[in-house]
Amino acid sequence: MEGGIHGGADKSAFRECFSLTWKNPYVLRLAFSAGIGGLLFGYDTGVISGALLYIKEDFKTVDRETWLQEMIVSMAVAGAIVGAAIGGWANDKFGRRSAILMADFLFLIGAIIMAVAPNPSLIVVGRVFVGLGVGMASMTAPLYISEASPAKIRGALVSTNGFLITGGQFVSYLINLTFTDVKGTWRWMLGIAGVPALLQFILMFTLPESPRWLYRKGREEEAKAIMRRIYSAEDVEHEIRALKDSVESEILEEGSSEKINITKLCKTKTVRRGLIAGIGLQVFQQFVGINTVMYYSPTIFQLAGFASNRTAILLSLVTAGLNAFGSIISIYLIDRTGRKKLLIISLFGVIVSLGLLTGVFYEVTTHAPAVSSLETQRFNNVTCPDYNSSLKAQTWDCMTCLKASSPSCGFCSSPSGKEHPGACWVSNDSVKDLCHNENRLWYTRGCPSNFGWFALLGLGLYIIFFSPGMGTVPWIVNSEIYPLRFRGICGGIAATANWISNLIVAQSFLSLTEAIGTSWTFLMFGVISVIALLFVVVCVPETKGMPMEEIEKMLEGRSLHFKFWKKRSQPVEKGNQTA
Repeated sequence: MEGGIHGGADKSAFRECFSLTWKNPYVLRLAFSAGIGGLLFGYDTGVISGALLYIKEDFKTVDRETWLQEMIVSMAVAGAIVGAAIGGWANDKFGRRSAILMADFLFLIGAIIMAVAPNPSLIVVGRVFVGLGVGMASMTAPLYISEASPAKIRGALVSTNGFLITGGQFVSYLINLTFTDVKGTWRWMLGIAGVPALLQFILMFTLPESPRWLYRKGREEEAKAIMRRIYSAEDVEHEIRALKDSVESEILEEGSSEKINITKLCKTKTVRRGLIAGIGLQVFQQFVGINTVMYYSPTIFQLAGFASNRTAILLSLVTAGLNAFGSIISIYLIDRTGRKKLLIISLFGVIVSLGLLTGVFYEVTTHAPAVSSLETQRFNNVTCPDYNSSLKAQTWDCMTCLKASSPSCGFCSSPSGKEHPGACWVSNDSVKDLCHNENRLWYTRGCPSNFGWFALLGLGLYIIFFSPGMGTVPWIVNSEIYPLRFRGICGGIAATANWISNLIVAQSFLSLTEAIGTSWTFLMFGVISVIALLFVVVCVPETKGMPMEEIEKMLEGRSLHFKFWKKRSQPVEKGNQTA
C-alpha cells in the first residue's frame, strides 16, 4: 500500500486487474487464499439462519424463548468482538499470516463443538469459538490482501474478500437447503463450517507473511524477496524504495518505541480522521440492518407469510445469490467508479428498499386473516386458551392469535384459501400435524398474506444495492486508510466497532419486531440509512488508486467538502511518488 504506480485507472482498472493477475497468478493466489477468511465470515453469518429453524424443533426451550434464539445467533458476534480486538494486537505482534492461522484453528474447534452439542448451552459455547475465529479473520484477511496488492488493483483484489463473504453466505444457504431432510439437519449445517477453516489453514502454510509487516519488523531481505514475486520487474525497485522511505520516516518520527495507545492515535491527525471515517463506515454497515437479513432471512420470510421452513430457506438462497452477485459488481466497479460514489449509490438504494419493506410489512400486519370461531372451536382440546377467555374474541385476527402467550398459539389457515378466516389453536407438534393432515398451512411466525412476494422483492433490492457498496467498501477503506505503523491496531478497532454494532442488531432484531412490529423496525433502519448517507458525503474521503502517502497527505490537509462527484485531477507521475 505504500507506493504503487498510480495511472489513469478509471476505465481500465478491472481489465488491468485481470491482466496483472493473469501475468502473475501468484498475486491472485495470495488474495483468494487469504480471502477464505471472508468465506468463513460469510458461512457463519448465513448458516445460523437456517440451522436455527431446526434447533428450535429439537430444543423446545429455544423455540419458546426469543432471547435464547437471539443468544445462539449473537454469541458468535460477541466472540467476534473479542476476536477482532485480539486480532489487531496479534496482527502487529505475530504477523498477518499467523493471525489467519489462529483464526482457522478457533473456527475449526467451534464447528466441532457445535456439531456434537447435546444441548443449547454447548451450541452457544461453540458459537463463541467460531466468533473468535471470524472476528480475527474479518479484519486480517483484507489487511493481508491489501498489503500484498499493487495499488491500481488493490480495491479489486480486496473486493475478492467481500465476494467470498457473500459467496460463503450463498453456500451456507445451499448447505441448509441440502440438509433440510437429512437426519441431524442443523448438526451437519454447523459442522461443515470447519471444512473451509481446515482448507485455509493448509493453504496459508504455503504462503508468506505480509511483506510490509516483515519490512517493518526489520526482516528486509524476506520482504524484498516476496515483493519481487508480487510486482513486475519495472515496478518492484520503486516499490521497495517507497516502502523503505515510508518505514524510515515512521521510525524517525516515532523513535524506536513500538508503544501505541489511544492518546497517540487521537493526537495523530491522519489517524484520527481515518478512524472517524473507518469506524463510522463499519458501524453504519451494521445499523442499516444487513445482518437482520443475513441472520434472520428465513424468519423474515415467515413473518411475511411463508409458512414452510424449506420455502423460507429456498427464498433466502435467492437473496444470498443476489448478495454474491453484488460482490462481483463491486470487484468490477471499485477501482473504476471509486469508493465514495459506490457508497452513495448503495445507500440511496438501501433507503428505497427499506421504505418498500416498511410498506410491505405494514400491509401484512393490517390485512391478516380473521380468526373463525367455528374453525377454532371445532376441537375443544386444541383451542387457544387466550381466545376462549377473551372478551373480544370476535375481533381476533391471525396477528392477535400469534401474540397469545399462555401458552403460545398458532394459526391454521382456512381450507378454502389462506386469506380466509382460519383457526387459532395451541402451538405444539401434535396440533401442527393435525393442521397439516387437513392439507392446511400452519403459521407461528407470520400470517398468511398476498403481499409476501413483495417482501422478496424488497429484500432482493436491498441486497443488490447494499452488497456492491456498503457490503464491501467499509472493509476496503479500512484496509488502506491508516499508516503502516497504526494499521493493525486501527483495523482492529474498526473491526471491533463493526462486531459490537453487529451484536446490537443481532441481539435486538427479534425483540424489536415483537415490541414495535416488523414494519416499524425496518422504518428505523431506513432513518439510520439516511444518517449514514450524510456521514459518507461529509466524512469519507475517496481513496481509489492512491498510494498510502498520498492518502496520508489528503487526510492531513482535507476539510469538510461536498464535491464528492468531481473527478480527481491529473494522476501522480511515477517519478514523483514516494512511499
